[in-house]
Amino acid sequence: MEVILREDVKSLGKAGEMVKVKPGYARNFLLPKGLAYEATEGNRKRILAESKARVARLAEEKQAAEGFARALGAVSITLTRKAGEGERLFGSITSQDIADALAAQGHAVDKRKIELEHPIKMTGHHTVPVRLHHEVTAEVKVNVVAE
Repeated sequence: MEVILREDVKSLGKAGEMVKVKPGYARNFLLPKGLAYEATEGNRKRILAESKARVARLAEEKQAAEGFARALGAVSITLTRKAGEGERLFGSITSQDIADALAAQGHAVDKRKIELEHPIKMTGHHTVPVRLHHEVTAEVKVNVVAE
């Protein structure tokens, strides 16, 4: 049975592609969940219209993310923590701490979008990447100061 995918399906294809699947997989999984349409002429036109709308929406989301990235690029946050010898922090600064500091300055960012490889454990200046869109990454300057 041939179907046209409405959304990306892992190990099957991308949205808008026409794929051949077993009838049971189409009837029991793809069609009821709204992941695909049957491959008819009317549905091909429908998918074409949906793909145009999706492209426009993705371009708008990317543009909004780029604007927000420019705003975050100008942001610098300062966090104060207790530190011991060698400028090493007693605790650490996590992505949640950075998200809270950004929210206090009026920039709401989900902590899962902050790409911190390891928690910050030293005082000083650090640059932290924030993934706003799969093609847009902003960098936030974090200054860690000892109490």
